[in-house]
Amino acid sequence: MAKLKVVPDRVEERQHLPEVKKNYGVLKNYINGEWVDAEASKLEDVENPATGEIIAQVPLSTARETAKAVEAAQEAWLEWRETPPVTRVRYFFKLRDLMEQHFENISRVQVQEHGKAIDEARGETRRAIENVEVATGVTSLMMGYTLEDGAAAGIDEEAIRSPLGVFASISPFNFPAMIPFWFWPYAVACGNTYIVKPSKQVPLTQEYIFELIHQADFPPGVISLVNGSHEVADALMDHPLVKGISFVGSTPVAHYVYRKCAENRKRVQAQGGAKNSLVVMPDCVLNRTVANMLSSFYGCTGQRCLAGANLVAVGDIYQKLKDKFVEGAKRIKVGYGLDETVNMGPVISGDAKKKIEGYIATGVKEGAKLILDGRNIKVDGYPKGYFIGPTVFDNVTPDMTIAKEEIFGPVVSIIRVKDIDEAIDLIHSSPFGNAASIYTQSGPAAREFRYRVHCGNIGINIGIVAAMAYFPFAGSKDSFFGDLHGQGEDAINFFTDRKVVITRWF
Repeated sequence: MAKLKVVPDRVEERQHLPEVKKNYGVLKNYINGEWVDAEASKLEDVENPATGEIIAQVPLSTARETAKAVEAAQEAWLEWRETPPVTRVRYFFKLRDLMEQHFENISRVQVQEHGKAIDEARGETRRAIENVEVATGVTSLMMGYTLEDGAAAGIDEEAIRSPLGVFASISPFNFPAMIPFWFWPYAVACGNTYIVKPSKQVPLTQEYIFELIHQADFPPGVISLVNGSHEVADALMDHPLVKGISFVGSTPVAHYVYRKCAENRKRVQAQGGAKNSLVVMPDCVLNRTVANMLSSFYGCTGQRCLAGANLVAVGDIYQKLKDKFVEGAKRIKVGYGLDETVNMGPVISGDAKKKIEGYIATGVKEGAKLILDGRNIKVDGYPKGYFIGPTVFDNVTPDMTIAKEEIFGPVVSIIRVKDIDEAIDLIHSSPFGNAASIYTQSGPAAREFRYRVHCGNIGINIGIVAAMAYFPFAGSKDSFFGDLHGQGEDAINFFTDRKVVITRWF
């Protein structure tokens, strides 16, 4: 499998730091510019999914201490919104430099708590930094607009973008560094204050990054971190001072967040699940197609909302595609992600492993042909890791469970169709609308696919349709609830309101 090699652009500024900790102890919250012990009476273990070792304990914070964070953020907002944008972004320049200096350790912490391969973690760290870089352009991005004599002669009209107050994010486990950065840099650069709630499964990366935020000297209360579970999430969604919520996770939870925020009169971005199809046309460049698709299906062990799930073979490409794909999947090296030679790490937990293995068993039961079985894989030196090897099903039909439901693991379903129309119909039969890709050398076929397919992210000879920070991370149907996405101009619009001013002077 081809590995993404991330070439840092400021290597000379890196600190050559010692290896990150093996145990981080009991984690704290970061509220009003200080690290504070949580009031929580309950702690949960944070595991290294490759070794099975406990590497930290995360507090399940209470609604009461969540409210303290919100109140501190509200108080800080009253002054922060009056800080000129050019001054606000200077904090981000400092944070960007700190993240570059700590680039390798941020990446290694991700591997420890999530399990992804080190180059995948480096790619994620780079994407987080890119969002900081885009947010530094807020002095241009946040500009309003005006029209002389816009209402009538001598009456001018203008629209001013204004910040709203306190916002918060509820983050998933699969990208512990990047996903909060889809949101909070834009919110804070626009003059809002922010609270991050990381996943309780992967709190360490944000803990590390918040040490850098502290070093960047953001004013107290402008950016806070509260660890926890459902109680913290519900407290943020219920609090009247919180103006909006950004969420990424499964579709059922995204729908709950969307509904609850609407009931509480909040702005909301709720990114849900996916079931992405990669369509391969007979005229594709097969060798490059397969190499690219392997990263889509098996990168991050299939635990991303842009991962390929259904491999759709159009016409007579089927046999050649299947043979080359299975051959490539067999060469993927599974192991602990800190090993530079590893292509794929473990899944996040024992529960996730059981769930994925249950889907594999269901596929067999429903009549799909299991041609590569990743169950019971053994990784030398890591007997307690939650490893599943690359898995491939053949003879999959669209009505099968493995073809319809989000598995969130390294399981590929090969589906045969006769033409592009049938492929598009297959995509549209899914309630999800996150991403879809086509591999072809035909301009007309690519344009038809782009034009007709109802998904938020479209790939043409690209298997991982991950938008750069200056574009929105899109999604539609049951993959997204809301109207403004994370990143780029969408984020600026979400975190500001247009105040229209009509002026006449006598």
